Amino acid sequence: MNRLALLLPLLALVGCDNKTSTPGSRTISTPLAESSPRRTAADASRAESAASPALPQPQPSSAAEQKDPPPRPAEFEDRKEDPPQESPPIPESYKPLNKEKTILFEAPKEGPRKVHLLAQVCLREGPLEVFLCKRNTKEHESILHCDADPEQIHAALIAAGAKPGSPVKFNPYRAATGTRIKVSVTYREKGKVKTAPANEWVNDRSTGKPLAHDWVFAGSRYFKDPEGKQPDFYLARNGEVISLSNFPDSMMDLPVKSSKEDAERSLEARTSLIPPLMTPVLVTLEPVLEMKK
Repeated sequence: MNRLALLLPLLALVGCDNKTSTPGSRTISTPLAESSPRRTAADASRAESAASPALPQPQPSSAAEQKDPPPRPAEFEDRKEDPPQESPPIPESYKPLNKEKTILFEAPKEGPRKVHLLAQVCLREGPLEVFLCKRNTKEHESILHCDADPEQIHAALIAAGAKPGSPVKFNPYRAATGTRIKVSVTYREKGKVKTAPANEWVNDRSTGKPLAHDWVFAGSRYFKDPEGKQPDFYLARNGEVISLSNFPDSMMDLPVKSSKEDAERSLEARTSLIPPLMTPVLVTLEPVLEMKK
């Protein structure tokens, strides 16, 4: 079975003007029989004038009508996006794991290992299904996108000590499981470097507060070619890298029920806290490991 990774482009609706104008028609009288009395041209003219009401004559426009229309309200004017900010600093100790240098690994001598993703802002407003997606997949419902293979991110998380659990299941519902992952974002705001929990960029309409949950390393799943001609396909490549709605293909998911149905979705972008579009953002994934006994 194949699963579409990209949404089909929306077709632009072309309107057409259905109004048609029907030219006025005049009824032409047929000549009367020779026995009827003949009418002179003057008689016909007087009769036509009496039957037809006088048409109103166009009046010249007043000075007020000739003025330019009032300006459009500010809310209808095209909003101008601020330019993207510069990339946050990348420490030399972060080792790139892919050729695009968008997956970075931090392995200090002391302290937890971490995975860093160099992403970009692709959405700043509206309802959300994903926090971070693979580039060219779900940008219409994800705050960030990253030019990286989710399977390589999966491997990096394992190297950092995280253990994949299981994706969400439905009928009956069972939430995703796996190592808890704390996610933070580092970016520039007016030139200054800032770091914040990723949860703060997501608003929960049901509570009026920021997202209250961390993610878990669900691990997505693989599609196996029934004919064995193609290699196994890691389904998080369809876009669900760090999800906000529950998907069985998510690499990281929320451990609570979170619907993808439009009528039930409660998570949305907190526009005021998200930097301008195309701003580079360093996303840090820190596995929360159990203490060894």
